[in-house]
Amino acid sequence: MLTRRTFLLGGASAVGGLLVGWAVVPPRQRLMTSTPLPTQGSQVALNGWVKIDADNRVTIMMPKAEMGQGIHTGLAMLLAEELDADWSQVQVEEAPIDRIYNAVQSIVDDLPFRPDDDSYVRRGTVWITSKAVREIGTMMTGGSSSMNDLWTPMREAGASARVMLIEAAAGRWDVPVRECRAEKGYVLHPWGHKATFGELSSMAARQPLPRSVVLKQAADFRLIGQPVRRIEAASKIDGAARFGIDVLPNDLLYASVVMCPTLGGTVAHFDATPAQKVPGFIKALAVPPYAGGTGGVAVIADNAYRAMKAVEAINVSWHDGAAAKVSSAEVERRLVDALDDTDAHVYFHSGNVDNAMSRAARTIEASYHAPYLAHGAVEPLNCTVQVSDGAASVWVSTQMPGLARQHVAKALGIDADLVDVQTQLSGGAFGRRLELDFIVQSAAIAREADGRPVQTIWSRAQDFTHDFYRPACAAWLQAGFDEHGKLVAWHAKSAGQAIVPDALARYYGVPHIPIDKTTCEGAFDQPYEWPAARVSHKIVELPVPVGFWRSVGHSHQAFFTESFTDEAAAAAGQDPIAFRAMLLAQHPRHLAVLKRVEAISAWGHPLEPAADGARCARGVALHEAFGSVVAQVAEVSIGANRQIRVHRVVCVIDCGLPVNPNLIRQQMEGGIVFGLSSALQNQITIVDGQVQQKNFVDFPVVRMNVCPAIEVDIMPSQLHPQGVGEPGVPPVAPAVANAVFALTGQRLRTLPLRLA
Repeated sequence: MLTRRTFLLGGASAVGGLLVGWAVVPPRQRLMTSTPLPTQGSQVALNGWVKIDADNRVTIMMPKAEMGQGIHTGLAMLLAEELDADWSQVQVEEAPIDRIYNAVQSIVDDLPFRPDDDSYVRRGTVWITSKAVREIGTMMTGGSSSMNDLWTPMREAGASARVMLIEAAAGRWDVPVRECRAEKGYVLHPWGHKATFGELSSMAARQPLPRSVVLKQAADFRLIGQPVRRIEAASKIDGAARFGIDVLPNDLLYASVVMCPTLGGTVAHFDATPAQKVPGFIKALAVPPYAGGTGGVAVIADNAYRAMKAVEAINVSWHDGAAAKVSSAEVERRLVDALDDTDAHVYFHSGNVDNAMSRAARTIEASYHAPYLAHGAVEPLNCTVQVSDGAASVWVSTQMPGLARQHVAKALGIDADLVDVQTQLSGGAFGRRLELDFIVQSAAIAREADGRPVQTIWSRAQDFTHDFYRPACAAWLQAGFDEHGKLVAWHAKSAGQAIVPDALARYYGVPHIPIDKTTCEGAFDQPYEWPAARVSHKIVELPVPVGFWRSVGHSHQAFFTESFTDEAAAAAGQDPIAFRAMLLAQHPRHLAVLKRVEAISAWGHPLEPAADGARCARGVALHEAFGSVVAQVAEVSIGANRQIRVHRVVCVIDCGLPVNPNLIRQQMEGGIVFGLSSALQNQITIVDGQVQQKNFVDFPVVRMNVCPAIEVDIMPSQLHPQGVGEPGVPPVAPAVANAVFALTGQRLRTLPLRLA
């Protein structure tokens, strides 16, 4: 007889068997889209990544957002290399929303494993996750993962197209395929046959997809590794480049918003009578909180200025949100108290830390603090939407086009296939455009415009006061030494909000997960060979919206870890670089980067005084993030009013094979300036749930007149390319703080760095 127990056990076994069977099946292909690529004129699509015109223009599909990081150029180089295209004829086009473009590597990178973990558990988890994300993931740009993720798919797409073109040429000329080759947009044969890709494209499209392709060896690269000029550079110089705020469809209206000053609040009542007197006023409406944001009032008008003036005139009463009783001092107290909790999640442990610490001849400890931070992108948040005939068109600078489409469709009550999302160039993002609040809000506003398109633009004040902030964080670290000054134990714990659980709830409506690797990244996943160690994080629930900020947890955990490593070196009476080197015996890649920055910075040699005669000192930091290893040395002096001045930063990066050295240097330079701004000047403070900073005057960035000289050195490598958009940010704050200590003997353990 079939019992309930037998049925359940049998069902569980069947499900388990199906899961195991699914796990061993090869991952779904990433070459062909589910529906054919749209083409224009004489264009022919050879796969889901490349189209070729009869005039020999090569159009490469781009599923990643261009936010200034140069990724359109870097990725196009991969495909053009394997295609053997003429780079002067290459252009890029926004890819449609399709699962072959799903971001795989960024999700894999969020798994809570150390980079040097080569266990079967990690391998199996990565395999299963990669397969799952191809099926149920989303298109996304973030986590410095684009090059890592698409290194193979885009090269395979280029190589497949090249094979199809060669086969078409061989068929036309009735010669063996092996005798033909591609070069700079042509297929050639030793007998003198020659045809452009454009001439062959139609015939090539009728060829079957190659079952497998052979990718080039590094020695054969002609584009990869070269300092190729950015593909969108000319359009930015002549003004042809179109950012989100540049979208101007016919019959365009504009909207401006004012949101509840208290984070998470909503509208209780508003009186639009004063706004109606502003010329150009069309309509006022309340908008609820969307996707984790805050509620507010919007005004639609016939131009942007009139919309801004009208919304300022509206009288609004508010329902305060859950953050109404939150202030920065209370946040700090909550974080410090959480450090005493014993149920923090341990992300890494090795050996018996408590025993090693109790037996240590000497111990040191210190507490560190980092504030909330805003993203502060130069282009303020904006989105243009037209809702007409039961469908919607969305023009927006976003890092999440797939999720944007789904959320807009849900808000408008229509099918997602009826929402057309057109991703624009972004004037900065740094993680803020991973959020959907401003996009859904714009769609709700446009629904009230009787079919006309509406561009919603946030003022700078609304942008700063209604961000999804880099979490504030507190940390406590302890180190133990034997009688010879050798490090024997390392204990680090931190406390702060978790980004991923809140983000998943906003994006997908899923329950909060109990752990978040990004809270502790930069602390538990570093290469140092601690004899005994425990690294943990306690998640603190607070009603302040937090989101992904350039380099995420690494942005503050690197400051904690590398500053305290310097403290440990000082306690041991050792040179900071030599101390680190002793902890990297089994990590030659990291050691090579450290030794390289030591040589280039002339570490150990006397520094000349600053121009005003002030003494200078150096500080160092080494950090691994997003697959790349970065070491930085900062040269610092102290000016009038005890102001910290950074004169020079030497940066060495190992990011695997350098696809485009120009882009890598640009990102390191930009990351260092971005990191210096937060290290020296930036913080978000909250009083009764209201953010106090409203513009760059309150949240300043490093300006040209105080920007240090920056020298970037790129380590040669044949390893798989890794991230470069974010790894330049984390080391700069600790490098500067460590230089300040070398100069003054004062340890600065709170960001932003300020001398007493």
